[in-house]
Amino acid sequence: MTSTSVWLVGAGGMALDYLKVLRALDCQITVIGRGEESARKFEAQCDHPVFSGGLETFLSSRPLVADAAIVAVGVEALAATTMSLLQAGVRRILLEKPGALNRTEIKTLEAEARARGAEVIIAYNRRFFASTLAAQQMIKEDGGVQSLNFEFTEWGHVIEGLTKAPGVKEAWLLGNSTHVIDLAFCLGGEPSELQAFTAGALPWHPSSAVFAGAGRTVGGALFSYQANWGAPGRWGVEILTSQRRLIFRPMEALQVMRRGSVGIEPVALDLALDQAFKPGLHEQTRRFLTGNLDGMCSLADQVRHWPLYEQIAGYAHA
Repeated sequence: MTSTSVWLVGAGGMALDYLKVLRALDCQITVIGRGEESARKFEAQCDHPVFSGGLETFLSSRPLVADAAIVAVGVEALAATTMSLLQAGVRRILLEKPGALNRTEIKTLEAEARARGAEVIIAYNRRFFASTLAAQQMIKEDGGVQSLNFEFTEWGHVIEGLTKAPGVKEAWLLGNSTHVIDLAFCLGGEPSELQAFTAGALPWHPSSAVFAGAGRTVGGALFSYQANWGAPGRWGVEILTSQRRLIFRPMEALQVMRRGSVGIEPVALDLALDQAFKPGLHEQTRRFLTGNLDGMCSLADQVRHWPLYEQIAGYAHA
């Protein structure tokens, strides 16, 4: 992939993870950061130059448009950054989840991308864990999903102390918990019916603190979920087929309970890529850059999913 030029927008931890992958894929990489301090820190960590001063300053020099761009900035800046790239002529963009802070932003972005004929993919790297890919094969072997359940409990006592841009913690389900919800529905099928309930509130998340719900997927599988951000818990997904219960807890691993047994067995996985890079990131990025978008979340998909996330979280439409 020596001919692939990539603009990597962002100079934080996620951008470092992407840089490692892009180097392995032999791409021509331009890293674009905003603050001088973060740029110098990035350069010191990976020995790669950073254009500091922000994307708008970079674009004002009218550079030759890259083959693709990866947006790895803070949640609050995802939509505006991607809009600038679209208006600059970039036609292939890998956009970190969730893509925006609210429904207005994500819909505006999708309309712009569609008008310009651009391909924008939402980066949910858990879709490409070795555990996920193995589970997809097992589901196919077993004839599909019959039911599923998942938990997206967040550690509220930790999140409360984090420093984030205004609006980010208030939309935490979108910016973080959708990692779990997206994976559950990616494996089990998109909802066709959903009944969602919320209760409580937290100082940093006034919309809700406790979550429960159930529904049916387009394929007829029944699902349920729960989470309590004010109590102990962890992320988890369970997918049930006619022959197996597939257990993601922790999410990076896959365990199986087989029909006729209550024993839980770990599944042997090829973890070479997930150990060498941030799990799922190499396969996700490789597919994106080679145009193999099978199994990916498009921007149009995310617009369709957004009201479901709002319903689960108890957010007002914005």
